[in-house]
Amino acid sequence: MDIILTENVDGLGNIGDQVKVKPGYARNYLVPRGFAVAADSRNLKEMEHQKRQMERKLQRVTQAAEVLKGRVEAATCVFAHRAGEEGKLFGSVTSMEIASKLAEAGIEIDRKKIQLDEAIKTLGDHQVEVKLDAGVTASIKVSVVASEE
Repeated sequence: MDIILTENVDGLGNIGDQVKVKPGYARNYLVPRGFAVAADSRNLKEMEHQKRQMERKLQRVTQAAEVLKGRVEAATCVFAHRAGEEGKLFGSVTSMEIASKLAEAGIEIDRKKIQLDEAIKTLGDHQVEVKLDAGVTASIKVSVVASEE
């Protein structure tokens, strides 16, 4: 029996795959639980329509992420923190501070999307990665300078 998967099923396939299974497995397990639908002409057309809609939505999201990437990469974040003689900070620059500095510039980024392996604890320029939607990654220049205090 041919079916179209509506959910990812381990050992069988992913969403949208058309697979052949035994009729009892489809009738008694996959279809009642909503994991699959019968592969008739109506369901095939509907699945193709949904795939086209998802592709269009992905294109829109990707375009919006590219625009946001341009804005993020144009911004620079400058932080003034107290530092010791060797250039080590008394404290650190965290993703939360970077997110608030970007928010001041009018760019709203969730702090969880800012990829810091560890907090910045030295003076100088640092490159920080920001993961945006649709797999787009931007890079921010973060400058840390010693404060006058």
